[in-house]
Amino acid sequence: MTPLVEMKDMCISFGGVRAVDHVSVDLHPGEVVGLLGHNGAGKSTLIKMLSGAYKPDSGEIRVNGQHVTINSPRDARAHNIETIYQTLALADNLDAASNLFLGREIVNTLGFVDDDAMEAETRKIMARLNPNFQKFKAPVKALSGGQRQSVAISRAVYFNAKILIMDEPTAALGPQETQMVAELIHELKKQGLGIFLIDHDVRAVIELCDRASVMKNGKLVGTVNIPDVTEDDLLSMIILGKQPEQKAS
Repeated sequence: MTPLVEMKDMCISFGGVRAVDHVSVDLHPGEVVGLLGHNGAGKSTLIKMLSGAYKPDSGEIRVNGQHVTINSPRDARAHNIETIYQTLALADNLDAASNLFLGREIVNTLGFVDDDAMEAETRKIMARLNPNFQKFKAPVKALSGGQRQSVAISRAVYFNAKILIMDEPTAALGPQETQMVAELIHELKKQGLGIFLIDHDVRAVIELCDRASVMKNGKLVGTVNIPDVTEDDLLSMIILGKQPEQKAS
């Protein structure tokens, strides 16, 4: 199967320091790939080249097998790549529908914002992703962390994201909220989206991901199938930069 996205031999330097050094990763439809590593390992920098925040020095990005050039977040969106940052970039004083359509409001024939149409569309997408969501009239600052994630994810999916970049989506969430985000990710997988999940938490990656790519000092230590490795294997890759030994069949 052709990967949804391939990043091949990616390199970028800042002030003479090679932040990402010949790294290759890929992502298939309906798959979650975790990106693990210490602060400064290069995982966020790698993914910022895909999201359009950084322009690579060299390397190649392919989307659905086609070579693409991504120089800005707008370019990334044109290729159905959306990023959900840890901060979520939501307007706290606005409700779910106003956030979902922020900057892309539905207007009626007279040119006025159509609040009813936006709420109806928001209810439809939420019914797909998080059927328990009910707080459509509340400002998002009154929502829990998991509910806020639902709004941010719904916005990306509504506008046709096929490749989703999630930056530590369960950081600072309690067990119940974390479970809600896990269910959202499971639903996105079923709908064929591919997700890059940047995280520090090995346990979260084991629970949510199909594969994990581990980086250290700007280089790729390796990419492993989650069912084939233990938590200790992943920690060894992160800390020591060593691939897990092949298990006897």
